[in-house]
Amino acid sequence: MSTERQSERRDLGASGEQTAADAQTATAGGGGMVSIPEYYAGKSVLITGATGFMGKVLVEKLLRSCPEVKALYLLVRPKDGQSMQQRVSDMITCKLFDRVREDDPDFHRKIFPVSSELTQPGLAIGPQDVEKLSACVNVIFHCAATIRFDEPLKHALQLNVIATQQLLGLAKRMPHLEAFVHISTAYANCNRKHIDEVIYPPPVEPRKLIESIEWLDDSIVRDITPRLIGDRPNTYTYTKALAEYLVQQEQEQLDIAIIRPSIVGATWQEPFPGWIDNFNGPSGVFIAAGKGILRTMRANIDAVADLIPVDVVINLMLAAGWYTAERRSNRPKTAVVFNCTSGGINPFHWGEIEHHVMSSFKRNPLEQAFRRPNANITSNYLINQYWILVSHKFPALIYDLVLRLSGQKPQMMRIFNRLHKAIGLLEYFSSQDWEWNSENMSMLLSQLTPEDKKTFNFDVRQLNWPEYIDNYCIGTKKYVLNEDMSDIPAARQHLRKLRNIRYTFNTLLVVFIWRVFIARSQMARNIWYFVVSLCFKFLSYFRASSTLTN
Repeated sequence: MSTERQSERRDLGASGEQTAADAQTATAGGGGMVSIPEYYAGKSVLITGATGFMGKVLVEKLLRSCPEVKALYLLVRPKDGQSMQQRVSDMITCKLFDRVREDDPDFHRKIFPVSSELTQPGLAIGPQDVEKLSACVNVIFHCAATIRFDEPLKHALQLNVIATQQLLGLAKRMPHLEAFVHISTAYANCNRKHIDEVIYPPPVEPRKLIESIEWLDDSIVRDITPRLIGDRPNTYTYTKALAEYLVQQEQEQLDIAIIRPSIVGATWQEPFPGWIDNFNGPSGVFIAAGKGILRTMRANIDAVADLIPVDVVINLMLAAGWYTAERRSNRPKTAVVFNCTSGGINPFHWGEIEHHVMSSFKRNPLEQAFRRPNANITSNYLINQYWILVSHKFPALIYDLVLRLSGQKPQMMRIFNRLHKAIGLLEYFSSQDWEWNSENMSMLLSQLTPEDKKTFNFDVRQLNWPEYIDNYCIGTKKYVLNEDMSDIPAARQHLRKLRNIRYTFNTLLVVFIWRVFIARSQMARNIWYFVVSLCFKFLSYFRASSTLTN
């Protein structure tokens, strides 16, 4: 580590942040800790964002692996005409909860929805609910956030910063609270190349920014957003950095852990491999590639794709909650940060992902693919623009023309425009590398009992990437698109049909070029014959060389 970076870490540590070495020192002599399931037995847990991707997996894991947990209070808002009870009921009937249902058919009795709205003062929690939560909650997992990269700054501040501030206010009213676990992102400080497990000074004091933004018109805020976020790529990473700082400011009054996952993907092991329920992040990219819609993407094939399975994140969260609560009397009041990443421990690159995703979807194709899966990753802007024109826009125009002629509404160009926008938001993260320190993650793993290491496994050194990507692709087919695996033979037949169409089209194109351009020009014919004869000579030379070698 450079002298400059060592100095920086000393400065940060002096202002209250805790490194892995500090954490290990704090835990010395504090043995006799109960196991993770024993700790959560009899505990009341408050979860925000419970109906989201990570929240669902957290709820399922707590109920299945900590069966003696007393109660789960879920902050939920009505949405799309559904009440909070309906949303929770729909959530717990999905396949994710099948294993819990087998073990305890009445598990829903431990789940208590609480009406809440993150954009409202006091999170819109009623007085009676505030009183009840204040009296009984032992652990808080704050998962709720907007993950849209292009969210307007004002809304991102409300959801990611102000809501966190108000939840902290509620937490300070809870006399029995033992751990506040805040979910951030590994990219909160993506303007740095090396990221330690510390809270970095924010680009601006969050409270002052909130006060300033409140009275500004939305159009003005939109205009000044690029200047405010500076060298961060979007409002998501910017507001998550501000939220971390707010959480850290309460470390004297609350026992805090901050989890920073990188790119969260499908489950690795639990409750079963490959479960995913949304198009966010890599899932949408994988599906677009499997459907043959995505044919090119701008990324560095040698850059590390820092994927992290969602069950790894959840296991680390539960372990961090246990560690924070069990060690709170034996360590200084400092927020402990855990970089939940894979790149520095078990790296896997974007070029490898491309290969394994294409291979998986050719073995287990998606139904009614637009074209055969065949994506090209390049870091060159001009090459990428060429492939967008040839492989995206040109086929989309032809397809929409066919739809128009058949009396249908054109849609493919609109789909590609949305795809290009989504891919453009990911380019920043797929074109470069970061180095994350993960000493606290390793330290926490060493604190677990052998049984807890199996039950709450977050050791990414054990992760087999090709197998994981294969399960991930199958998971998008089964759980996102709801396709039946028994229909794979028909999907393969469809791919063969697409292959034959491509071969026919290419043959007709060659014939057309020959008849229109080459056959009518003596010079073009001479060039054509010269190229063909050169190829034959090269092949003859190669064959002769192989014969002599043998």
